[in-house]
Amino acid sequence: MSGSEQNEISDQELQSFIETVKNMSAYDFTDYSDKSLKRRLAKVLLDTRMDLPLLLEKIKQSENFLEQIIKDITVNTTELFRDPPLWLSLRDNIIPPLKNKQDIKIWHAGCSTGQEVYSMMILLYEMGLFEKTRIYATDINSDVLESARTGIYKYRFNIGYLDNFDKVLKYDSGGNQQEVEYSKYLTIDKTHDQIKMHPFLSEKPVYKKMDLVTDVNPFPVKFDLIMCRNVIIYFNYELQNKVFKLFHDNLQPGGSIILGVHETILGPYSTFFEKKDHAYIKK
Repeated sequence: MSGSEQNEISDQELQSFIETVKNMSAYDFTDYSDKSLKRRLAKVLLDTRMDLPLLLEKIKQSENFLEQIIKDITVNTTELFRDPPLWLSLRDNIIPPLKNKQDIKIWHAGCSTGQEVYSMMILLYEMGLFEKTRIYATDINSDVLESARTGIYKYRFNIGYLDNFDKVLKYDSGGNQQEVEYSKYLTIDKTHDQIKMHPFLSEKPVYKKMDLVTDVNPFPVKFDLIMCRNVIIYFNYELQNKVFKLFHDNLQPGGSIILGVHETILGPYSTFFEKKDHAYIKK
Protein backbone atom coordinates (compact mmCIF):
# COMPACT_ATOMS: atom_id res chain seq x y z
CA MET A 1 0.00 0.00 0.00
CA SER A 2 1.42 3.40 -0.95
CA GLY A 3 1.81 6.28 1.52
CA SER A 4 -0.92 8.29 -0.18
CA GLU A 5 -3.38 5.39 -0.01
CA GLN A 6 -2.44 4.67 3.58
CA ASN A 7 -3.09 8.28 4.57
CA GLU A 8 -6.24 8.85 2.57
CA ILE A 9 -8.63 10.80 4.77
CA SER A 10 -12.29 9.82 4.99
CA ASP A 11 -15.12 12.33 5.41
CA GLN A 12 -15.66 11.09 8.96
CA GLU A 13 -11.97 11.49 9.86
CA LEU A 14 -11.92 14.98 8.39
CA GLN A 15 -14.96 15.90 10.48
CA SER A 16 -13.27 14.56 13.62
CA PHE A 17 -10.23 16.72 12.92
CA ILE A 18 -12.31 19.84 12.26
CA GLU A 19 -14.41 19.35 15.42
CA THR A 20 -11.39 18.66 17.62
CA VAL A 21 -9.56 21.76 16.42
CA LYS A 22 -12.71 23.87 16.79
CA ASN A 23 -13.30 22.60 20.35
CA MET A 24 -9.68 23.20 21.40
CA SER A 25 -9.08 26.58 19.76
CA ALA A 26 -10.52 29.56 17.87
CA TYR A 27 -9.66 27.96 14.51
CA ASP A 28 -12.57 26.81 12.38
CA PHE A 29 -11.93 24.79 9.21
CA THR A 30 -15.61 23.94 8.69
CA ASP A 31 -15.90 25.89 5.45
CA TYR A 32 -12.52 25.04 3.96
CA SER A 33 -12.47 23.00 0.77
CA ASP A 34 -12.71 19.33 1.82
CA LYS A 35 -10.39 18.25 -0.97
CA SER A 36 -7.63 20.70 -0.03
CA LEU A 37 -7.97 20.06 3.69
CA LYS A 38 -7.83 16.28 3.24
CA ARG A 39 -4.69 16.62 1.14
CA ARG A 40 -2.97 18.83 3.72
CA LEU A 41 -4.04 16.62 6.63
CA ALA A 42 -2.76 13.51 4.84
CA LYS A 43 0.61 15.21 4.42
CA VAL A 44 0.71 16.16 8.11
CA LEU A 45 0.03 12.53 9.11
CA LEU A 46 2.79 11.39 6.78
CA ASP A 47 5.27 13.97 8.07
CA THR A 48 4.51 13.33 11.75
CA ARG A 49 4.30 9.54 11.25
CA MET A 50 1.06 9.45 13.22
CA ASP A 51 -2.37 8.06 12.60
CA LEU A 52 -5.32 10.39 13.07
CA PRO A 53 -6.38 9.19 16.58
CA LEU A 54 -2.87 9.84 17.92
CA LEU A 55 -2.72 13.23 16.21
CA LEU A 56 -6.06 14.26 17.71
CA GLU A 57 -4.96 13.07 21.15
CA LYS A 58 -1.81 15.19 20.97
CA ILE A 59 -3.83 18.18 19.78
CA LYS A 60 -6.01 17.85 22.91
CA GLN A 61 -2.98 17.59 25.17
CA SER A 62 -0.77 20.37 23.84
CA GLU A 63 -1.64 23.89 22.73
CA ASN A 64 1.82 24.25 21.17
CA PHE A 65 1.32 21.08 19.13
CA LEU A 66 -2.08 22.33 17.99
CA GLU A 67 -0.52 25.62 16.83
CA GLN A 68 2.16 23.70 14.92
CA ILE A 69 -0.45 21.56 13.16
CA ILE A 70 -2.40 24.68 12.16
CA LYS A 71 0.80 26.12 10.67
CA ASP A 72 1.42 22.89 8.78
CA ILE A 73 -2.16 22.71 7.49
CA THR A 74 -2.26 26.28 6.17
CA VAL A 75 -0.50 26.68 2.83
CA ASN A 76 2.33 29.20 2.40
CA THR A 77 3.49 29.67 -1.17
CA THR A 78 4.90 32.95 -2.40
CA GLU A 79 7.78 34.45 -4.36
CA LEU A 80 9.10 37.81 -5.53
CA PHE A 81 6.94 39.27 -8.31
CA ARG A 82 5.00 36.04 -8.71
CA ASP A 83 3.14 36.09 -12.06
CA PRO A 84 4.99 39.02 -13.73
CA PRO A 85 2.04 39.93 -16.04
CA LEU A 86 -0.01 40.77 -12.94
CA TRP A 87 2.69 43.10 -11.63
CA LEU A 88 2.92 44.84 -15.00
CA SER A 89 -0.85 45.29 -14.89
CA LEU A 90 -0.58 46.74 -11.38
CA ARG A 91 2.11 49.16 -12.60
CA ASP A 92 0.37 50.23 -15.81
CA ASN A 93 -3.36 50.02 -15.04
CA ILE A 94 -4.37 49.35 -11.44
CA ILE A 95 -2.11 51.59 -9.32
CA PRO A 96 -1.90 54.75 -11.54
CA PRO A 97 -5.50 55.88 -10.73
CA LEU A 98 -4.42 56.05 -7.05
CA LYS A 99 -1.60 58.54 -7.71
CA ASN A 100 -3.71 61.62 -6.92
CA LYS A 101 -4.81 60.34 -3.51
CA GLN A 102 -3.26 61.96 -0.46
CA ASP A 103 -2.33 58.55 0.88
CA ILE A 104 -2.72 55.02 -0.48
CA LYS A 105 -3.61 52.08 1.76
CA ILE A 106 -2.85 48.51 0.65
CA TRP A 107 -3.68 45.28 2.50
CA HIS A 108 -1.96 41.97 1.76
CA ALA A 109 -4.36 39.36 3.20
CA GLY A 110 -2.69 35.97 3.62
CA CYS A 111 0.75 37.48 3.06
CA SER A 112 2.70 34.31 3.94
CA THR A 113 6.46 34.97 4.22
CA GLY A 114 6.10 38.41 2.67
CA GLN A 115 7.73 38.26 -0.76
CA GLU A 116 4.56 39.72 -2.28
CA VAL A 117 4.63 42.58 0.25
CA TYR A 118 8.24 43.39 -0.70
CA SER A 119 7.40 43.14 -4.39
CA MET A 120 4.64 45.71 -3.89
CA MET A 121 6.93 48.08 -2.00
CA ILE A 122 9.64 47.83 -4.67
CA LEU A 123 7.07 48.55 -7.40
CA LEU A 124 5.70 51.52 -5.47
CA TYR A 125 9.22 52.88 -4.95
CA GLU A 126 9.90 52.67 -8.69
CA MET A 127 6.61 54.49 -9.33
CA GLY A 128 7.44 57.26 -6.84
CA LEU A 129 4.56 56.26 -4.55
CA PHE A 130 6.43 54.54 -1.72
CA GLU A 131 6.33 57.40 0.79
CA LYS A 132 2.61 58.11 0.42
CA THR A 133 1.54 54.45 0.71
CA ARG A 134 0.70 52.62 3.92
CA ILE A 135 1.20 48.86 3.77
CA TYR A 136 -0.71 46.39 5.96
CA ALA A 137 -0.31 42.60 5.95
CA THR A 138 -1.95 39.67 7.74
CA ASP A 139 -1.63 35.91 7.96
CA ILE A 140 -2.98 33.14 10.17
CA ASN A 141 0.56 31.79 10.71
CA SER A 142 2.73 33.70 13.20
CA ASP A 143 5.94 32.02 11.95
CA VAL A 144 5.56 33.28 8.38
CA LEU A 145 4.70 36.74 9.69
CA GLU A 146 8.02 36.75 11.54
CA SER A 147 9.81 35.80 8.31
CA ALA A 148 8.03 38.65 6.54
CA ARG A 149 9.06 41.11 9.27
CA THR A 150 12.74 40.18 9.04
CA GLY A 151 12.80 40.16 5.22
CA ILE A 152 15.47 37.46 5.14
CA TYR A 153 15.17 34.60 2.64
CA LYS A 154 17.18 31.70 1.28
CA TYR A 155 19.19 32.80 -1.76
CA ARG A 156 19.25 29.42 -3.54
CA PHE A 157 15.51 28.95 -3.03
CA ASN A 158 14.71 32.42 -4.38
CA ILE A 159 17.38 32.82 -7.09
CA GLY A 160 14.99 31.76 -9.86
CA TYR A 161 12.48 34.36 -8.75
CA LEU A 162 14.97 37.17 -9.29
CA ASP A 163 14.20 36.65 -12.99
CA ASN A 164 10.71 37.93 -12.17
CA PHE A 165 12.33 41.06 -10.71
CA ASP A 166 14.03 41.67 -14.07
CA LYS A 167 10.88 40.97 -16.10
CA VAL A 168 8.79 43.46 -14.13
CA LEU A 169 11.39 46.23 -13.75
CA LYS A 170 13.19 45.94 -17.09
CA TYR A 171 11.01 48.72 -18.55
CA ASP A 172 9.43 51.70 -16.88
CA SER A 173 5.73 52.49 -17.32
CA GLY A 174 6.56 54.53 -20.43
CA GLY A 175 8.12 51.48 -22.09
CA ASN A 176 11.68 52.79 -21.73
CA GLN A 177 14.32 50.18 -20.97
CA GLN A 178 15.98 50.58 -17.60
CA GLU A 179 18.32 48.62 -15.37
CA VAL A 180 17.30 48.35 -11.74
CA GLU A 181 20.05 46.84 -9.61
CA TYR A 182 19.08 44.31 -6.93
CA SER A 183 21.35 46.19 -4.52
CA LYS A 184 18.87 49.08 -4.51
CA TYR A 185 16.46 46.93 -2.50
CA LEU A 186 18.25 43.87 -1.16
CA THR A 187 21.59 42.40 -0.22
CA ILE A 188 22.65 39.04 -1.67
CA ASP A 189 25.06 36.94 0.39
CA LYS A 190 25.76 33.77 -1.59
CA THR A 191 28.20 32.43 1.01
CA HIS A 192 25.51 32.35 3.67
CA ASP A 193 22.73 31.51 1.19
CA GLN A 194 20.86 34.68 2.09
CA ILE A 195 18.83 37.48 0.56
CA LYS A 196 18.11 40.35 2.95
CA MET A 197 15.74 43.18 2.20
CA HIS A 198 16.96 46.66 3.06
CA PRO A 199 15.61 48.12 6.34
CA PHE A 200 13.68 50.93 4.63
CA LEU A 201 11.50 48.16 3.18
CA SER A 202 11.32 45.71 6.10
CA GLU A 203 10.42 48.44 8.60
CA LYS A 204 7.49 49.88 6.64
CA PRO A 205 4.60 47.33 6.76
CA VAL A 206 2.28 46.84 9.72
CA TYR A 207 1.80 43.10 10.33
CA LYS A 208 -0.97 41.41 12.30
CA LYS A 209 -1.94 37.80 12.88
CA MET A 210 -5.42 37.27 11.46
CA ASP A 211 -7.75 34.41 10.60
CA LEU A 212 -9.79 35.51 7.57
CA VAL A 213 -12.44 32.98 8.56
CA THR A 214 -13.27 34.37 12.00
CA ASP A 215 -11.63 37.78 12.48
CA VAL A 216 -12.65 41.30 11.52
CA ASN A 217 -10.36 43.83 9.83
CA PRO A 218 -7.63 44.41 12.46
CA PHE A 219 -6.70 47.84 11.09
CA PRO A 220 -8.70 51.06 11.64
CA VAL A 221 -8.69 51.96 7.95
CA LYS A 222 -10.40 51.20 4.64
CA PHE A 223 -8.22 50.13 1.76
CA ASP A 224 -7.62 51.23 -1.81
CA LEU A 225 -6.20 47.86 -2.81
CA ILE A 226 -6.49 44.39 -1.28
CA MET A 227 -4.12 41.64 -2.43
CA CYS A 228 -5.38 38.15 -1.57
CA ARG A 229 -3.87 35.67 -3.98
CA ASN A 230 -4.14 31.90 -3.77
CA VAL A 231 -5.96 31.90 -0.42
CA ILE A 232 -9.68 31.61 -1.18
CA ILE A 233 -9.03 28.66 -3.48
CA TYR A 234 -8.85 26.64 -0.25
CA PHE A 235 -12.29 27.83 0.94
CA ASN A 236 -15.69 26.54 -0.05
CA TYR A 237 -18.34 28.72 -1.70
CA GLU A 238 -19.95 29.93 1.55
CA LEU A 239 -16.65 30.90 3.14
CA GLN A 240 -15.43 32.60 -0.02
CA ASN A 241 -18.50 34.84 0.05
CA LYS A 242 -17.93 35.59 3.73
CA VAL A 243 -14.40 36.77 2.85
CA PHE A 244 -15.66 38.78 -0.15
CA LYS A 245 -18.08 40.57 2.20
CA LEU A 246 -15.19 41.34 4.56
CA PHE A 247 -13.18 42.76 1.67
CA HIS A 248 -16.11 44.68 0.17
CA ASP A 249 -16.95 46.29 3.52
CA ASN A 250 -13.33 47.37 4.02
CA LEU A 251 -12.63 48.74 0.54
CA GLN A 252 -12.86 52.39 -0.41
CA PRO A 253 -15.34 53.13 -3.25
CA GLY A 254 -13.51 52.30 -6.47
CA GLY A 255 -11.00 50.20 -4.55
CA SER A 256 -9.69 46.96 -6.06
CA ILE A 257 -9.22 43.32 -5.04
CA ILE A 258 -6.54 41.21 -6.68
CA LEU A 259 -7.06 37.44 -6.50
CA GLY A 260 -4.98 34.52 -7.73
CA VAL A 261 -4.92 33.45 -11.37
CA HIS A 262 -7.34 30.57 -10.73
CA GLU A 263 -9.63 32.47 -8.36
CA THR A 264 -12.75 34.47 -9.14
CA ILE A 265 -15.63 36.22 -7.36
CA LEU A 266 -18.78 34.19 -7.87
CA GLY A 267 -22.21 34.36 -6.28
CA PRO A 268 -23.92 37.36 -4.68
CA TYR A 269 -20.81 39.52 -4.38
CA SER A 270 -19.97 39.30 -8.08
CA THR A 271 -22.55 42.05 -8.70
CA PHE A 272 -20.75 44.44 -6.32
CA PHE A 273 -17.55 44.42 -8.39
CA GLU A 274 -16.54 45.13 -11.96
CA LYS A 275 -13.85 42.83 -13.36
CA LYS A 276 -11.24 44.84 -15.23
CA ASP A 277 -8.01 43.24 -16.33
CA HIS A 278 -6.62 41.49 -13.20
CA ALA A 279 -8.68 43.56 -10.74
CA TYR A 280 -12.13 43.39 -9.20
CA ILE A 281 -13.16 47.03 -8.71
CA LYS A 282 -15.75 47.95 -6.10
CA LYS A 283 -18.75 49.62 -7.76
